[in-house]
Amino acid sequence: MAEYTLPYFGQLSTDNVEEYYDVNIDFNGNEIQVDLNFESESTDGTKLDQVKNYLENIEKFNRLAKSYILEDYHNEEGDTVKFYLEHHLEEVEQEELSTLINFDDVTVEPEKQLLKKLELVRIGLYPDNEEGFAILDYSIGKEITNYLVVINTDQNGQLDYMAMES
Repeated sequence: MAEYTLPYFGQLSTDNVEEYYDVNIDFNGNEIQVDLNFESESTDGTKLDQVKNYLENIEKFNRLAKSYILEDYHNEEGDTVKFYLEHHLEEVEQEELSTLINFDDVTVEPEKQLLKKLELVRIGLYPDNEEGFAILDYSIGKEITNYLVVINTDQNGQLDYMAMES
């Protein structure tokens, strides 16, 4: 029975992995959930090496995902991030958003202020999934909304797709 040690998760038995593991970690002053999802009862060192690399480089992968968010926002063809921001500006009470946005600041429009408030809240890792290795969820605040900007990437952080989900 081979053992493998992962950051945040500790030791896993490669011959007998559970379907789901999750931990909460401090990331840039915020608590985020990191979960690990397996489709079979065993895994190999190569897949766990990829997971370990991802976990050791969360900051890098977060920066990459944030660049995809900004790219989508500034791209006329992009609709996910703009739709997310517009939805919340239209549907959430201004009073509730005032904890995130200074509506009196005429120099920066509310949409751009809200864009800066999108924060990483969850990372889901799927080493057995050939379609997508990692899912990064971004939110303006769990206490304000259930909606997320969801970034799906491969193990190298390359964008597969982006969507708004709840």
